[in-house]
Amino acid sequence: MTRRAALLLALAAAPAQAGGLYVEAGALLDVESGELRTGQCVLTDGERIARVEPCGATPEGAERVDWSAYTLLPGLIDLHTHLADTGQSADLAAPIKTSPAATALIGAHNARITLEAGFTTVRDVGTYRGLTDVALRDAIAAGHVPGPRMFVAGAYLTHPGGGGELNGVVPNDQLPPDMRLGVLTSEAEAAERATLLLDGGTDFLKLIATGAVLAIGTEPGEPELTEGEMRAAIAVAKARGTYATAHAHGAEGIKAAIRAGARSIEHASLIDEEGLLMAREAGVWLVMDVYNGDYIDQIGTAEGWPEEYLRKNRETTQAQRDRFRRAVELGVPLAFGSDAGVYPHGLSARQFAYMVANGMTPLQAVRSATVEAARVLGKEGELGSLRQGAYADLIAVEGNPLEDVRVLESVAAVIKGGSVVR
Repeated sequence: MTRRAALLLALAAAPAQAGGLYVEAGALLDVESGELRTGQCVLTDGERIARVEPCGATPEGAERVDWSAYTLLPGLIDLHTHLADTGQSADLAAPIKTSPAATALIGAHNARITLEAGFTTVRDVGTYRGLTDVALRDAIAAGHVPGPRMFVAGAYLTHPGGGGELNGVVPNDQLPPDMRLGVLTSEAEAAERATLLLDGGTDFLKLIATGAVLAIGTEPGEPELTEGEMRAAIAVAKARGTYATAHAHGAEGIKAAIRAGARSIEHASLIDEEGLLMAREAGVWLVMDVYNGDYIDQIGTAEGWPEEYLRKNRETTQAQRDRFRRAVELGVPLAFGSDAGVYPHGLSARQFAYMVANGMTPLQAVRSATVEAARVLGKEGELGSLRQGAYADLIAVEGNPLEDVRVLESVAAVIKGGSVVR
C-alpha cells in the first residue's frame, strides 16, 4: 500500500465533523520557533487545538489520525485571492456576462480547490460583482459549501475608469450597479462608499491607490485615489474596528497609502527605497505576488490576453522581484499573497519557491503564510499557529519544507477547524 493510500484510509476512519482528533505527526514544524520536532501529537477540541504534546495513548473520546509519514504544520493563509470572481482570461467581458448567482457558484468551486490545496484561510481582496464574496464567506461559515475561512473586501474603492473598474467592455456608467459599489470621486464619497461596503458585511476595505496591470487604460505607476480619499475611507474603517489594504504598484501611490494609514500594500511592484523604509518604520506589510508574472507572460501570451496587460506585466515582474529582495534585506514586514484568480486556484503554493529564489529562507516564506499573515488579519495566535487555543487548521506534506519549500505545492491532507477535509 502506498503512503497516499494509507493516509486516505486513515482519514476515512476519522470523524467528518468537528470533534476530538489526536493527530500523530512524523515531524511537526513549529512556525513560531522554527523548530522541527518529532514524536509530537496534536489534540483538538472542537474547532481549536487543545494541546501539542509528545505522542502517547489516544486520549479517551478522541480519534487518532495517523500522519506519521508526514510533516505537520499550520494551515496556510493567502492574503491576496479573488475566489468570488470569474478568473482572468482573454475575454474582458466575462465578469459582466456572468450573473451574480453564477459568480457565487464559481466562487464555491474555487473555495473548495483552495482549501484542498492547504490554504485554510484567505483574504479575498475584491470582486467585480460587489459583495458576492460576502455571500461566499457566509456560506462557508455556515457549512453550506467547503472552503477556507474568508475575510472579504466586498468591492474595490476606486476612481471612475480606475484600476478597480471593469474597463474596456461597455461605457463604465452602463455597468450594472453591483459592479460600481466602490466608485468614488471625492473624500466625502470615499467615506460614503466605505460605510456602504462595511454595512454590507465586509471585513476590511480595498483601496486602489494606483493603476493596475490587469485593467485597461490604467498605468501601474500612476497614482489614482488621493491620499485624502484614502485617509477618509481608512478613518471609517478604523471607527468600525477594522482596516484597509491598498492596491499600489507605483512608488508615489504606495507612499500616499502608507501616510494615509493603510495596514498593508498589495503588489508594491515599483516601491522605491524611501517607500521601503517608510513601510518598515510604520510596520506596514508588503504583500507581493512574485509568482504570477511568469504565468501572465506565458499563458496570457498563448491565450491572447490584451497586449496592454502583457506589456505592463513585463514592465513590473522583474522590478517587483528586485524590490522584494531588497525588502527582505531591509527587514520590511512581508506577508504571503499570491493574486490567485489571475492564475487557476489551487496553485498558490507555487509562490513559495519564488520567495526563496528572491531572498527569503524557506522558514521566512512559510512564516509569511502563517504567523505573519495572521498578524495582518489581526488574528495572531488564532490562525497560522499551533498554539493551544488556535484554530485546529493543520496540513500534512511529504518531506521537510525547510529543506525544500516546494513540498508545500502538493499537500497530502488537510484539517480545518478540527474537521478532516481530505
